[in-house]
Amino acid sequence: MASKEAYITGVGQSEVGVRLERHPLLLTMDAANQAIEAAGLTKDQIDGVFTYPGKSAGYLGFSPVGSEDLMEAMGIRAGWYAGSGEIPAQLAAIGAAAMAVKQGLCRHAICFRTVYEAAAMARPEEYAPLRRDKVEGWSQWTNPFWAFSAGCWIGQYANRHMHQYGMTREQLAQVALNAHRNAQLNPNARAISKKELTMDEYMESRMITTPFCLWDCDRYSDCSTAIIVSAGDALDEVSCPPVRIAAMSGSVERWSWDQVDWVAAYDAGPDLWKDTDYTVKDVDTVQFYDGFAFLPITWLEGLGFCGKGEGGQFIEGGTRIGLNGDLPMNTFGGQLGAGRLHGFGFAHEAALQLQGRAGERQINDAKVAVATSGGGPLAAALLLAQD
Repeated sequence: MASKEAYITGVGQSEVGVRLERHPLLLTMDAANQAIEAAGLTKDQIDGVFTYPGKSAGYLGFSPVGSEDLMEAMGIRAGWYAGSGEIPAQLAAIGAAAMAVKQGLCRHAICFRTVYEAAAMARPEEYAPLRRDKVEGWSQWTNPFWAFSAGCWIGQYANRHMHQYGMTREQLAQVALNAHRNAQLNPNARAISKKELTMDEYMESRMITTPFCLWDCDRYSDCSTAIIVSAGDALDEVSCPPVRIAAMSGSVERWSWDQVDWVAAYDAGPDLWKDTDYTVKDVDTVQFYDGFAFLPITWLEGLGFCGKGEGGQFIEGGTRIGLNGDLPMNTFGGQLGAGRLHGFGFAHEAALQLQGRAGERQINDAKVAVATSGGGPLAAALLLAQD
């Protein structure tokens, strides 16, 4: 039977580390079992599996575990499952699960994202890096110009923002400083951030690609994060505070890095609000994708928390986005402070905050949150509500 609503009912996260020895499938099972337990469910009640981007045989460090791997390892009998990279962005996998439970295809779906990039780089004999004999696809427009990294691509948008609107490096720094400060209150970030970051350390660090320095870039890590999405008519089976997926968006102008005017957050942002009565004034906390420090600024502007070009001024000084500020941002440390969890960490933290389970970093009376993922041509957003 179809349900009108979809809810996040349990979240889990494995150990987060750098060059972990534990197999990525076992990390995935750790996160999945933790999420199932948090929801008050049993493994046998899970009947849907969703992931992003599916198992990548040519690049196992990036995505070493697929939906079918987890189903086989845990003995999950799925009514519906999926794993694909051809969706708006990472959190769109949670959106796909929400649509599946609303359609009655499954009642309790587990969504996960497993990354193993640090371990894979340390053990290339086990996780061979992707190698090609020729440049093809969209990389033909970047690699010949030595723009191998997404930092180069996102850096162009950040440079444009600085030139056109006057954003400064001191303003940009607040994203990283806030992330490292919050990470000190997150036990899962211990292997990534050892101490708070100072402005002097930020400004004196080496540049990676203008205007990004070392602290503006997330760090490869090894981890799995799992989210349980349940149908509204199945909530009598769970024992945790359910978090409603009130709205979602994944608008993309064009899936290409070539000559796109602005990153896709500016398209996905307005669409998040079009089918809901909630507004930015209702939001208590935001968990914004920060693979690079500039990306949360695009989400602030794209979602309408401030005007286009005003993101730098919005976060200046860091007070507004701090734990005790008007709009606490990336309360778990984000990817800059808590490791490159590749999107799912933001939904995990948003759910914890709304369930009142965020420990030392818990903000007061959190009822509504936004979690996002993606940068460049990728963008997906979730509006979550505790109601």
